[in-house]
Amino acid sequence: MEHLRDLRLLPKAHLHLHFTGSMRPATLLELADKYGVHLPEALTGGEPPKLRATDERGWFRFQRLYDIARSCLRTPEDIQRLVREAAEEDVRDGSGWLEIQVDPTSYAPRLGGLIPALEIILDAVDTASRETGLGMRVLVAANRMKHPLDARTLARLAVRYADRGVVGFGLSNDERRGMARDFDRAFAIAREGGLLAVPHGGELTGPASVRDCLDDLRAARIGHGVRAAEDPRLLRRLAEKGVTCEVCPASNVALGVYEKPGQVPLRTLYEAGVPMALGADDPLLFGSRLAAQYEIARVHHGFTDEELAELARQSVRGSAAPEEVRAKLLAGIDDWLAG
Repeated sequence: MEHLRDLRLLPKAHLHLHFTGSMRPATLLELADKYGVHLPEALTGGEPPKLRATDERGWFRFQRLYDIARSCLRTPEDIQRLVREAAEEDVRDGSGWLEIQVDPTSYAPRLGGLIPALEIILDAVDTASRETGLGMRVLVAANRMKHPLDARTLARLAVRYADRGVVGFGLSNDERRGMARDFDRAFAIAREGGLLAVPHGGELTGPASVRDCLDDLRAARIGHGVRAAEDPRLLRRLAEKGVTCEVCPASNVALGVYEKPGQVPLRTLYEAGVPMALGADDPLLFGSRLAAQYEIARVHHGFTDEELAELARQSVRGSAAPEEVRAKLLAGIDDWLAG
């Protein structure tokens, strides 16, 4: 029987992690107690909440839980703690590079405004990176449920802080709302400012959502993108263009996109040559972090260690990491495989 290498020791990049969703459950309980926030049983039971976001009512419940958790982040110290702990968890799981995604408008009311909120987040990322040794950058994400003019404001802000650690511009929330083309100007601003275009697509809706991200937003990466597996021509296009899909298997199952881990089309994307970066999405709500996503590929899809190493390489190649960081991580992947 083949010796299975420890997946936590496999160097990798983490490209799909949401800010509040990265919180440790114990930290949420402490902060809620500190601020007198009543948490629903779904966030205190010690198990991931039962969610199904394939209908609008289920998505609303998911968003409500996320908003309650976010309401427990009120001071710069809370932000610093969250970022440091997210970095520690990533290092424990073998990550050498993390791009954490945040909509700063969600935190602005408690942190003195939009610009102070983003600066507090960037300072926390810089400190955590130095303290843990983890390379970290920020993806600023607009909310598809808000007006496209808000997205343009965020895009300009993101570009302004490109030299302070912002590397990409995203679009999140329910992809069934708001056409991608409505946000094309915001993404043009971001791209012209040197940022990666990294919108969500192809999760709650089908292949058309992925095509819209490519055609209207000129995406360099796609958040999720798994529904592209339903369209062979789209798979070929993603492979030929080298567009990385940030696939989050545990999240896909938790939200009801697929019933079981084995149904997430990892094999279909992999064998079509579509680059993938496995991500944890929102560990607070979905119950598993980065290494567990590689475990799903191993256990439920039969990925060999050679194939898992290639997934890790794809995550590094799809990242915004500087060349020296990429080289170090890729060499570490080779060492993991040789060891």
